[in-house]
Order: sequence, then C-alpha cells, then structure tokens
Amino acid sequence: MSKSRRTVIIVRKKKSNKHAHHGGSWKIAYADFMTAMMAFFLVMWLLSSSTPLQRERIADYFKMPLKVAMSHGNKNSLSDSVIPGGGDDMMKQDGEVFKEKLNRLDRIRNLQNLKVAHEKLESLIRRDPRLSQFQSNLRISLTEDGLLIQIIDSQDRPMFKIGSQEPEPYMKGILQALVPVLNDLPNHIILTGHTDSLPYAQGEVGYSNWELSSDRANASRRILAAAGLAENKFLRVVGTANTIRLENVNPDAPVNRRITILVMSLDKEKAILQEDLPLQNVSDKQTSAEILSQLKAMTAPQNTPSPSAPAPQQGSPHLMVDQNGRE
Repeated sequence: MSKSRRTVIIVRKKKSNKHAHHGGSWKIAYADFMTAMMAFFLVMWLLSSSTPLQRERIADYFKMPLKVAMSHGNKNSLSDSVIPGGGDDMMKQDGEVFKEKLNRLDRIRNLQNLKVAHEKLESLIRRDPRLSQFQSNLRISLTEDGLLIQIIDSQDRPMFKIGSQEPEPYMKGILQALVPVLNDLPNHIILTGHTDSLPYAQGEVGYSNWELSSDRANASRRILAAAGLAENKFLRVVGTANTIRLENVNPDAPVNRRITILVMSLDKEKAILQEDLPLQNVSDKQTSAEILSQLKAMTAPQNTPSPSAPAPQQGSPHLMVDQNGRE
C-alpha cells in the first residue's frame, strides 16, 4: 500500500526565448548612412570654397550626355554651355571646333609631306649626278618654319661667278633637279639670296651686297621657273646681303654666300600672310579723297617765308635746302 501512494513530483522549467541572429545588417545600413553624410558634408565644403564659375561647371558636368562623355574626344564646342561637350552641336560638325580639327589634320598631313619630301631629296642627292657631285654644297633640314634647302658656296666651287649674278652651269643643274620635288608639294616657297661680308669698292653707295643678293635670288627664280616650277609657288624672293650669317662662321667665309629655298609650313605661311593685314585694313578704310588730302598735307610747305627775307633769284649759286638739311 505504501508503494502505491508514492507522490509523483513533476518539475516544469520555463525555457527563455532568445532573439534570433539577424546577421549584422544594421551595420551595413549605418555605414551607408555615414558614407552619405560624409559625401554630403564634402559637397557642402566644396561649394563653400569654390567660385561661382566653378560651381556652374560642376553643375554642367552632371548635365553632360553619357554618349558624349564616353566618346573621349575633344569636348570643346561653340555652344553657350561651359561644360566641354555640351550644347546642341554635340557631334561637332559645325563651328570653329570642327574647323580647328580640320586645320590640325591639315598641319599634321603637311608636316608628313615635308618629311617625305626631305627623304626624297636625300635620296635624289645620292642618285642624281647633278646633285651627287655637290653633296658638300647642299644642306637640307626640317625646321619649325618648314623644309629648308641651302645651296652654299665653297672656296673652290662657287655657285655664281665672283661678284656677279650669273650662275655657274652646275648651279643651274642643281636648281633644275629640285623642281620635281618642289612641284609635288602644295606649299609656297621663299627664295633668299645671301652674300659674305666682303664689300664692293663703292661700299653701300653704289652697287652693293644688297643688290647682289637680290639679283642672285631673282636669277635662281628664273632658272626654277624655266625648269617648270609653278608660277604660284613663290611667295617671296628676298635679298638679305650679309645680314643673316651662318653660326660659328667668319663673316667673310665662302659658305655665307648661298641661296636658300624655304618650303614653308602652313603656320609659317599663315604668319607671313597676316603681316600685311594691318596695311590692308588701313587702305580699305581710307577713301581716295582722304588719301589725296593726306598727300596735299605732306607736300604743303610747313612754314611760310618771312616777308623780310629776300627771295632767291634765278641763277643764284645757292642751293635750296629743306628743313631737314637735305639738298
């Protein structure tokens, strides 16, 4: 009986429910928030420290079309937008940008043509008997102004007769051999005559190195034209006497006597053509009446003679002298 009355004790334990693990996603959200705040304050600091023009450029940067931004090209245009690549002409088929692109391509192509001509001339000098015998008298170089060809004298081989504009026969052959290469180029040329410093007997008063250098340049021009060089090739034919000498050479050295042919680059030709623009603008603005009035003012006497001064009589041995003392 005692065994059947045994008390059964039941113990019930409450289990505490723990929170489920969320993986730490709140940290990512908090990091994103802090990054956004840092970017916001960085933008505010940039705006406060930038100029209005810089802020306008920043604003236009975000207006740039994605297609233009990905093109990696020259993003300057003629539009009113300060952002490169903005505006209606995004493909840049009109305006100064397109023209500048074409001009740049022309300059590159022209420079390549000059380099090809330089190589042709060097090959021609080796092959053509009219040039191969005078390699020491020929200097060819590429400069910033274009392709420079120099035909220089030597002590035992002058290109012109001494003190004369008459070229030697081999000088004619040299010039004639250059014509085909010069005709292949669209560039204009400058033909310049140079002399040494040895003066003439009458000095600068009579026939001098100025006339000699000019006459030799024109004699060379006539030879080139007779050999078939196009008439529109010449932009200038100049005589400089002995003012432009070779470096590290005595002024009276024979190498200073030379003829130079400059095949001009496009930039050099443009610069020369623009030199006369101021004079052209003055002449365009002046009328014939204004020019006549200026001429009359120049020829009018500056001072009226005093009544007490005796007027010069005909046959007087005294010479008329103007205000500058010139007879």
